[in-house]
Amino acid sequence: MKVMRKYSFYILPFLATLLFAACIQNDIPYPRIKAQILSISAEGQVGTATIDNATLTVSLELADTVDLRRVHIESLTVTEGATSTLPADSTIDLTQSYSLTLSIYQDYTWTIQATQNIERSFRVEGQFGAPVFDVYNHRAVAYVNQDADLSNIKITELVLGPAGITTYSPQIENITDFSLGYQKVIVTYHGIMEKWFLYIVPSESEVSTDGVDAWTNVAWLHGSGKEGAQNGFEIKEAAAETWEKVPDEYVTHDKGSFTARMIHLKANTTYMCRAVSGDLIGNEVTFTTGSATELPNGSFDYWNLAGKVWNPWPEGSENFWDTGNKGATTLGDSNTQPTDDTWSGTGQAAKLATKFVGIGSLGKLAAGNMYVGNYIRTDGSNGVLNFGKPFTQRPTRLKGYFKYTTVPINKTNSDLTALMGQPDTCQIYIALGDWSEPVEIRTKPSDRKVFDKNDPHVIAYAEISSGESVPEYTPFSLELEYHDTSRVPTYIVVVASASKYGDYFTGGDGSVLFIDDFSLEYDY
Repeated sequence: MKVMRKYSFYILPFLATLLFAACIQNDIPYPRIKAQILSISAEGQVGTATIDNATLTVSLELADTVDLRRVHIESLTVTEGATSTLPADSTIDLTQSYSLTLSIYQDYTWTIQATQNIERSFRVEGQFGAPVFDVYNHRAVAYVNQDADLSNIKITELVLGPAGITTYSPQIENITDFSLGYQKVIVTYHGIMEKWFLYIVPSESEVSTDGVDAWTNVAWLHGSGKEGAQNGFEIKEAAAETWEKVPDEYVTHDKGSFTARMIHLKANTTYMCRAVSGDLIGNEVTFTTGSATELPNGSFDYWNLAGKVWNPWPEGSENFWDTGNKGATTLGDSNTQPTDDTWSGTGQAAKLATKFVGIGSLGKLAAGNMYVGNYIRTDGSNGVLNFGKPFTQRPTRLKGYFKYTTVPINKTNSDLTALMGQPDTCQIYIALGDWSEPVEIRTKPSDRKVFDKNDPHVIAYAEISSGESVPEYTPFSLELEYHDTSRVPTYIVVVASASKYGDYFTGGDGSVLFIDDFSLEYDY
């Protein structure tokens, strides 16, 4: 009995310890690391993939010669430690959305989508204006003069499938009789057969003013007329009596369609325009130009200090610009600050300094930055930001002044170690887009989301960068490249950073960017 008591004395506490340890182990949650697709490429891909970590979707644009039923995925990179149900070097069907699962502690369902841009064309002799395509119902429409002989139409160009691999039955030269108003043609490519209907529609008018994309000091005029005729536009202020001819050098022609980029218009003014084709005059279209909206505090003259945080707006006012100072000051001081070192010698400018913040080896690189938007919160030592403020105008350029001191990159993470020792690079960019809300930016490596200039919501974009020191203030002018003249922005994004890869905590401790007097212009 004494022996049993002795062993019980040692065993019971030991079992209790094991039980306690087991309880602790079971209560520890799995790490919250979001499995992401970091990069992907496919055979025949056009440009880079658009990856949306918020909606877990990937969009690929593929050349029109790619068979969507058999798309070869050449490479796929995912979050370190994650597994994928789609290995690289796979062939998948992208005629519909493709789903795959990434797993790292838990599963994440991603979707891959593909688009193809087939440059379709339907041209006939005597046609005016551009053809109209209904791809879903496989219909194409061409417009001709009301007196055209529909029994003897000559098709001069027909492209309804990928160039070079598409066949037509009957052959194009045998499709001439449109007495019924239409003809059927079988289009074959990649083993796919589509039945298309080609329509020839007589029109009472040979010239049409198709619409206007009105900006602030610029308007895009669109018209249709007979191919080969003297096509153009006339314009006037709504209250004026005399029409003025739009200079020929402003007009570009695409067969029977033509567009004019009319410049030097007045802001907030109502105009009228009409297309002309030879002696024929089209319908009149009225439009009103927009406002020449400026960037609030684009001079960077106004700041306020809240504790250790410098804010680029007057105290008590709503902000337009923000910085990463709220994150940087968790371990140090503000690294974006006002300075009286300006290009003109008056007012204030912004000094954006990249520096390592922390104690000893404990800390992170904080890139000096300023952006249009809001700092939302600090996630650990990482930032969550909103890029963009509401904006509906269409400027033609961003202008300003900058100077820069670069140092070698001496801080990085595992993704960009190849940049160590190279000169740091500053960056300034502007984007206009039709987002429904500000663009969320996250710097946490396991949940990172950076700004994507290839985002389909981006309407216009321009940037400048320098990997060399610029010792004196230098003017810059960023000409915005618009993807579409008719889309109206909802938000504007402007970002300046002393370290281009600051979102990846990569840069040179000591790089400094000065920026001053940012402004928008609305005409060339």
